[in-house]
Amino acid sequence: MQVWWARLEDARAGLRALLDPVERARYESTVDPAGRGRFLVGCALSRLVLGELLGLPPADVPLRRVCPRCGGPHGKVHLALPPDGPSGTPPGYDFSVTHSGALVGVAVCRDGEVGLDVEESHGDMDVDSAARVALSDSELAALYARPAAERQAAFLRTWTRKEAVLKALGVGLGVPLRELEVSGPERPPAVLAWPGRLAARPSMSMADLVVDGGHPAAVAVAGVGAGEGEADGVRVALHDGSEVLAAYDV
Repeated sequence: MQVWWARLEDARAGLRALLDPVERARYESTVDPAGRGRFLVGCALSRLVLGELLGLPPADVPLRRVCPRCGGPHGKVHLALPPDGPSGTPPGYDFSVTHSGALVGVAVCRDGEVGLDVEESHGDMDVDSAARVALSDSELAALYARPAAERQAAFLRTWTRKEAVLKALGVGLGVPLRELEVSGPERPPAVLAWPGRLAARPSMSMADLVVDGGHPAAVAVAGVGAGEGEADGVRVALHDGSEVLAAYDV
């Protein structure tokens, strides 16, 4: 498992040359400058690291976005490689993109479905409202058993674990977060209860990450690449995505 971290400030005009027509249309239609920048950084970094792994020019990396609910060109991005991959390149890569505030991350793994999530930690978060939407009854009880000063960090750790799992499965927020239960922040990350509407409940390995010294993140891998069990964890190699972007946009 490999994860690259970059930042909003890495967004530069030269990176737009890497976007395909669908990505370019979305980039140009995004009104919020920060959202537009995060999207550009995520797309460019994904193409650069996947191109290096696959031996392809980054602009030629075939990507597709198909929403599992409406069929639209959004949702989790997948490699659109033929079954055997291009000549001389191994198939089986999956990747996930996440962004929050000024942070952008890309995770890539082999032979498994990956999900990555990061949440920028800040002091003005309405933890109570978010927790009522995202946490199960038992998770809520555990959260409110903590001192008030500890609740935001505990909530964000739980949230990133859940988001990473749902991203790995490709369902995003189409499955209510309250129906997915994960272990508490002090325990190794693991899925404790699956939403009833999910027919498939694959093996799932997870790892907690911390970005820039204080922002919680999590990565989850479902399937063959996940290891022996749900609490086994996953080895993560961290890379500087800002350097990757700077090396291209000279």
